[in-house]
Amino acid sequence: MLNWETLLSATRYGHPADRDPNRSDFHRDFDRIVFSTAFRRLGRKTQVHPFSVNDHVHSRLTHSIEVASVGRSLAVTVYHLIKKYLPKSINEYHFGTIVQSACLAHDIGNPPFGHAGESAIREWFRKNRNSAPLKDLSDKEQADFENFDGSKLEYHFLDGGMRLTYATIGAMMKYPSLACYGHPTSLFSTEADLYRTTAEILGLPEVEKGKWVRHPLVYLMEAADDICYSILDVEDAIELGILTFADVRDMFSYLCGPDINIDKEYEENGQNFRDFLSSVRGKAIQNLIDDVAVVFANHYEQIMEGTLDKHLIDLSRSDAMRGIFIAKRLGRERIYPDRRKTELEVGSYTTLSTVLDAFISGVYDYRINEKSSYRASRIVRLIGNAKIGQSVTTAEAYHQVLIGGLVTGL
Repeated sequence: MLNWETLLSATRYGHPADRDPNRSDFHRDFDRIVFSTAFRRLGRKTQVHPFSVNDHVHSRLTHSIEVASVGRSLAVTVYHLIKKYLPKSINEYHFGTIVQSACLAHDIGNPPFGHAGESAIREWFRKNRNSAPLKDLSDKEQADFENFDGSKLEYHFLDGGMRLTYATIGAMMKYPSLACYGHPTSLFSTEADLYRTTAEILGLPEVEKGKWVRHPLVYLMEAADDICYSILDVEDAIELGILTFADVRDMFSYLCGPDINIDKEYEENGQNFRDFLSSVRGKAIQNLIDDVAVVFANHYEQIMEGTLDKHLIDLSRSDAMRGIFIAKRLGRERIYPDRRKTELEVGSYTTLSTVLDAFISGVYDYRINEKSSYRASRIVRLIGNAKIGQSVTTAEAYHQVLIGGLVTGL
């Protein structure tokens, strides 16, 4: 059985917990993420529709802020349902901020073009496995790139990263499994020792080599993400003319419940979808938060035993959750196959392949030859000598290509 005393550890790599009465360690995590350049770069990536010129369409940055808002409210609601199990030193604000911070960071490191970008990176490393820059990588190191699922946090890149509290790190590890064991994954082989220490401090068992039990708060971070992208992907699709109100009427009827007359709200808002959504979004999200919190409480024992292998939203049978299922169906059938989106994603393979050809070979050239080419010297200037020089392994140098704004910052 997992133990909240260890699961909510406020210590961080290289630092003990700081008992500041004005700003908890968990609030410091939130601030560190907000002020990081990695978080800032999310503003340049759209959530679903690449290169949209519509300012109302979500970026990864606005999506992350919205997920953090929902995650905090969800965690506070759960706190009051399970309060008797939690340490007396933890209040609802601490509990909510841990999940809020994990949600805020959940998309950091994602490349441009979304999942298509991740796929393009994985394919490039598979195709070039026998090339000179990659041939000396071990199988585990190569697996990090062939199973790429977003790059790691920056700062102190060889010494603890952003150094968030162990509780926040645990809450953001959606897939606590090393990349060498397949996709999806949240961990590179270069991070194995650091995460093993993290898991030991949190009391998360290693169920098999390189795979750990999930932190209970991961379920809340995951649910907040599911709630936001399901509703907001639909909102973006309407902004772009892919869907109409008629397509989503039943969805919002389920989400808002019998207390709101969807047709009346739409008419009273002048059939303006933005105004309509502003008037009903809060009710829809609150219904989902209340529902997911109850699901978490009902499956509390399985979660604390580390045996729950389903998403919380998949365990709900409420009317509100039927709205989410409609949203996901619309995503699969109407939104994600949109022609313009698909054309841009196909183009991502050529774009990212060109960038990786240049930067990986440039880093390799710099590391092998004492006198590097002009291209390699430009790359060194962009990434930084210390991050790709002989003081790091080849694999770590290539991780810096994916971290340092060269791929993830396109």
